[in-house]
Amino acid sequence: MSGAGALRSAIAALRGGRPVRIDGPQPLTVAAVETATAELLALLDPEAKAPLLISGQRAAALALGNARDAADPARPVLVTRCAWLDQAAALALVDPGQDLVRAPIGPLQPQVLDNEAGATAALALARAAGLLPALWLVGDAPAAVAVPIATLQPGAAREVTLVARAKLPLDGLPESQILAFRAADDGQEHVALLVGAFAGEPPLVRLHSECLTGDVFGSLKCDCGPQLKEALRLIGAAGGGVLLYLRQEGRGIGIGNKLRAYALQDRGLDTIDANLRLGFADDERDYADAAAMLRTMGIDRVRLLTNNPAKAAGLAQAGIDIVELVAHHMPANPHNADYLAAKQAKSGHLL
Repeated sequence: MSGAGALRSAIAALRGGRPVRIDGPQPLTVAAVETATAELLALLDPEAKAPLLISGQRAAALALGNARDAADPARPVLVTRCAWLDQAAALALVDPGQDLVRAPIGPLQPQVLDNEAGATAALALARAAGLLPALWLVGDAPAAVAVPIATLQPGAAREVTLVARAKLPLDGLPESQILAFRAADDGQEHVALLVGAFAGEPPLVRLHSECLTGDVFGSLKCDCGPQLKEALRLIGAAGGGVLLYLRQEGRGIGIGNKLRAYALQDRGLDTIDANLRLGFADDERDYADAAAMLRTMGIDRVRLLTNNPAKAAGLAQAGIDIVELVAHHMPANPHNADYLAAKQAKSGHLL
């Protein structure tokens, strides 16, 4: 099986509660705390000795930072299994939404982690699957799905396949087409709207991350819905361009974790700190798939419609020439003013 195929299988297995083996110099087998049942855990770990792997950010939130083996929030942390740490207790422990409502849990004892590369890759796999980055390290499991560690490391090759294209009439816009692409690594399907014509000139391009709450339901907590509508208007006014609709809900953490982040924001955290508390980076997205989509359409030079320098940097790193950055500002409202301010102050979004 190809590396991309193995990664898709591993993501599906982890989401389905099955064990996955990270193949590398020091193989390790994991099961997700969020999806592995107590019955499966008993089968994989009959002596109840499997330690718990969590992110350094989560360990810091659990006040483990004063322990030597959990002092660096950028490194994974291994927590010793003890009698009270069963499946239900572990799930309550790793979900930040439970921090203010669950009874005190502990004590917790970090232990030496002798396979940091494998542990880091395993947590990356959990994040790619849209799960909380928390895993049981179990022994050898004959039925575990194997994935090469190289496919989980930054810089792994990325490809997309054009699945289908069709005409799509859009209100108030020039003649348009919609194209569906499938990512080779995780199987996600992204969409491109090819609007009008741009006569060989670098097109106006917008990378828009999926936002169910804003795009569909009109949430006021973000500016995604208005940004999407305004981007299409600007592309139409320019006579043509491209909007890539990327399956990167919640800045890449998935809808379930995005709603967990919303709940943490309701308790006073900003959007950045909420993601960190969940064990994710403040922004888990990359734009290699977007660059691959553009290249498949024969586009390697663009005018990029964005306020996010990370999008320009990501496309440029993937070989797309950014000939102009076009600002894309939306007015704030009382519900998203703090959200927009946090992105500007902590994520470098342009004013």
